[in-house]
Amino acid sequence: MSEKVQGPKSYFPSIEKKYGKPITFWMKELRKVKELKHLEQVNWLKKEHEMGHGHANALVAVFRAENS
Repeated sequence: MSEKVQGPKSYFPSIEKKYGKPITFWMKELRKVKELKHLEQVNWLKKEHEMGHGHANALVAVFRAENS
């Protein structure tokens, strides 16, 4: 039996379903603004992709953890 995904990655299935793009797409998008601070990246996703705050924050948290 596999463990349930917790933390920011637990949002990934609903992000893919709601916005119709795989997580790899969002990680590539965030590379475009990698020089921005965390909240600036969140706000960029909200503005450019009309993403909700929780989904954007989860993506940015994982992106920054994996690309620091």
